[in-house]
Amino acid sequence: MQAVLCGYYGKGNGGDEALLATLLQMLPDNIMPLVLSGNPEATIAHYQVKACDRNSLPQVIQALRQSEVFIWGGGSLMQDATSAISPFYYSGLMTLAQVMGLKTIAWAQGIGPLNRPLTKFLAQKNFSNCNAVSVRDRASAALLTNWQVSCTLAPDPVWALESVAVNRLWDLPAPRVAVTLRSHPQLTPARLATFTRALADFQKATQTCILLVPFQPSQDLAIAQAIQPHLPGVSQIFSLEDPKALKGLFRGVEMAIGMRLHSLIMAASEGCRCFALSYDPKVSQLMSELDMPGWELAQMPEDPNVISKTWIEHFVNGEGTSSEKIESLIDRALLHQELLKELL
Repeated sequence: MQAVLCGYYGKGNGGDEALLATLLQMLPDNIMPLVLSGNPEATIAHYQVKACDRNSLPQVIQALRQSEVFIWGGGSLMQDATSAISPFYYSGLMTLAQVMGLKTIAWAQGIGPLNRPLTKFLAQKNFSNCNAVSVRDRASAALLTNWQVSCTLAPDPVWALESVAVNRLWDLPAPRVAVTLRSHPQLTPARLATFTRALADFQKATQTCILLVPFQPSQDLAIAQAIQPHLPGVSQIFSLEDPKALKGLFRGVEMAIGMRLHSLIMAASEGCRCFALSYDPKVSQLMSELDMPGWELAQMPEDPNVISKTWIEHFVNGEGTSSEKIESLIDRALLHQELLKELL
């Protein structure tokens, strides 16, 4: 049985690639995946699966005709906060799959924000017509309940992603602290300058090795390159394409300071202390669920001394997520796998 996997794949985003890797890990053995990718050649080479160009309508239609299942594969696909176009793309493909008679699954979704009436209507219609739905947060589950759509609620599946060690990491001095920033309107030049000064002061005080980790190099690498020259101690930029290695990086890290949701999930799942900078409700929800310290990015202190002292305190006295909590989250994340097994 062939299944078309649809998500923000092949775009160089570590979080979305982690969702794809986890979905492939969780698919039943009788399912042959065909991935809609922004870079089919890279997807084929890395995952050893079939792939086609997500932007080629003839290729997509051919893929649907050859398949029995269509899976929206994880993440915030139906949202109109960062793009007004993407919800129409994903909704259009889901509608097409449903009209063509494929089994349709919305898997590990984080729904919203939906600010426009039309995108909200499309989302409600698509989710209502799915054969099965799983979501990764309570707000999405509450929205579906309001729409009278049944769903499985479970933690983000990346909690259960297998990780691999990053060998060259151990050549760098310990202790190590990972930093994952992303471009965003709230990360203004002034805030980035304040952040950079605070990070330099933090490194001086703690004598840590700073790992700058761009999860989506096209957006994040320039930020890492802007920060690195201002750091007084040892630092390294780590650009990793393999999501399992990206998660494994946090095995050798004492603390993570991050904006990106999946950087914080990966770090927490490896027992790393985390400090969040939230630019999006999904990050704020994770902070609340894990009692994770951090700031809303728009409310980050303007004084770098306040920031660095807060980080130093967390580095010295903070704790990572308990092993019992991690095991519970991983076990519950496997509910996304159970949904696939039951339907397929």
